[in-house]
Amino acid sequence: MTLITANDTPASLLIIDDHPLLRRGVAQLLELEDDLELVGETGNPEEGITLALKLEPDLVLLDLNMPGINGLEALRRLREANYSGRVVMFTVSDHEDDVVAALRTGADGYLLKDMEPEDMVRQLRQAALGRMVISESLTALLAEALRNQRSAPTTPDIQSLTQREREILQQLAAGLSNKLIARKLDITEGTVKVHVKHLLKKLNLRSRVEAAVWAVQEGLDH
Repeated sequence: MTLITANDTPASLLIIDDHPLLRRGVAQLLELEDDLELVGETGNPEEGITLALKLEPDLVLLDLNMPGINGLEALRRLREANYSGRVVMFTVSDHEDDVVAALRTGADGYLLKDMEPEDMVRQLRQAALGRMVISESLTALLAEALRNQRSAPTTPDIQSLTQREREILQQLAAGLSNKLIARKLDITEGTVKVHVKHLLKKLNLRSRVEAAVWAVQEGLDH
């Protein structure tokens, strides 16, 4: 599958990771792809934040554990600075707390470094297209973590949603961003945001990630 962008250019990518060999490996991998372009790489998270805000890449591949500030703090700073691109955590950590914390801080994906190169390229393409990406081995862990951490005593009730909210929930379960949902349903992105806010409140869930995981569990992603 080839990415289709507004001006028919490759999706741009920035790597922030303190392992030089890994950065070089990813760079060589992307050189083989016509639709993914590496525009910058650094092992310094502070420099990475500066580069992300300067270059405005479509996608940032961000390590979780680095010297200085960690990946979560870097992610938080990027979101506070209104960086609007996609941020995917790329790490060796499959700890439940790390996965949940990253997604709740605003990550658009969480990939493990032991994945096969072709799987990584496929996931990066999906992320650049606006979809949420999570390593398959983490899906069950994430679902269980969110189930255990949910403070609400009641179970989410799909019957409480309007037809439009159900349609949007289904698109969330497919991993689509607000922009892609708006395009698919022929409504504005602002309208999607309002519906997402309402459905989260009705389902007593704290984030679109929780809603997506719950919807997949309930088989609403079809």
